[in-house]
Amino acid sequence: MKIIGVYNIKGGVGKTATAVNLAYLCARAGYRTLIWDLDPQAAATFYFRIKPKVKGGGKGLLNGRVELDRVVKGTDFENLDLLPADFSYRNMDLKLEEAKKPTKQLLRLLRPLSEEYDYIFLDCPPSISLVSENIFRAADGLLLPLIPTTLSLRTFKQLLDFLEGHRIAGFELMPFFSMVDRRKRMHLDVMQSLPDAHGELLKSVIPYASDVERMGIYRMPVAEFAHRSPAAKAYEVLWQEVGQRLR
Repeated sequence: MKIIGVYNIKGGVGKTATAVNLAYLCARAGYRTLIWDLDPQAAATFYFRIKPKVKGGGKGLLNGRVELDRVVKGTDFENLDLLPADFSYRNMDLKLEEAKKPTKQLLRLLRPLSEEYDYIFLDCPPSISLVSENIFRAADGLLLPLIPTTLSLRTFKQLLDFLEGHRIAGFELMPFFSMVDRRKRMHLDVMQSLPDAHGELLKSVIPYASDVERMGIYRMPVAEFAHRSPAAKAYEVLWQEVGQRLR
């Protein structure tokens, strides 16, 4: 089982769209796939037409009263299941603080699923918190969508500083450019300069595209309603590169 976190400190960078589309492509390739929507805003849950409600909430999952596999929902797509978001996740940090080994609780919950799934995608809330530290320690790979702007690079540096300061390693860090508009000089300049300093940067690029925004209308991955679009093809290339990196 491989666990892939899709994360950024900054919101609005295409994080949920990445998690949803890559989980879909992973399942379409024949892998047993689960996506856990850890963001209380529940965007990934919305895309899959599932109610954002978990019996017992985040507290029930963490204290063991509710088993993880009992709240998993099937989606409309073969091999792809969803663990929905719940508004109570906004308080998950508080519940984690009460637990023994508070930075390893998500990994504890996910381990029993190793026989059921080949890949688990975690759609993460945009913050540095105990939840995100749990994700860092559970993940085999951390996908980091970056808009090629100054602010996005600043949050990237903040994350790298945090990981180094807390001695968190052991996963494959996979930043990539997201929501790219090649008409903007800043985007082009940042994309040209960043690879020199960060060899871990993926080559795949996700364009800024209306088809990604239309996911909210169709409530499904891009490849289901616009399979020939540049965005759909870009996600396919990204998934191929992620799979190669993790193997």
